[in-house]
Amino acid sequence: MPVLTAKPTLGDLLKFELNTSYTRETVTLKAGTSYPLGSVLGRITASGEYRLSPAALVAGDEGAETAIAVLLEAVDATDTAVTGLIAARGPVILAEGALVFDASVDQPAERAAKVSQLAALGLVARTTV
Repeated sequence: MPVLTAKPTLGDLLKFELNTSYTRETVTLKAGTSYPLGSVLGRITASGEYRLSPAALVAGDEGAETAIAVLLEAVDATDTAVTGLIAARGPVILAEGALVFDASVDQPAERAAKVSQLAALGLVARTTV
């Protein structure tokens, strides 16, 4: 019998949100990658575009090293910059296990730092079962 695997849904990520009109924004995502639901994003200062928030400063993408948002939908920006819906401010509770980090964020301390940056904006990540 084949095993069926469901794609993550918004309910897997978003556990509480006070007011969608206040907490969400539509932003432009930088071209060059496919962004999964739950991507932890930073904003590039020069262009205003969002990308996966790296562990350290990346030349040309200054500012993105600070996590400031979480993507609320999967977006394919492989070929061109596209818009996506983000949680930009709280109060919001997210499932920590559903967050997707940049490949450079591979140490527990780096992940904790990103979660802390999000919490400062009211985007609180909790361990859920």
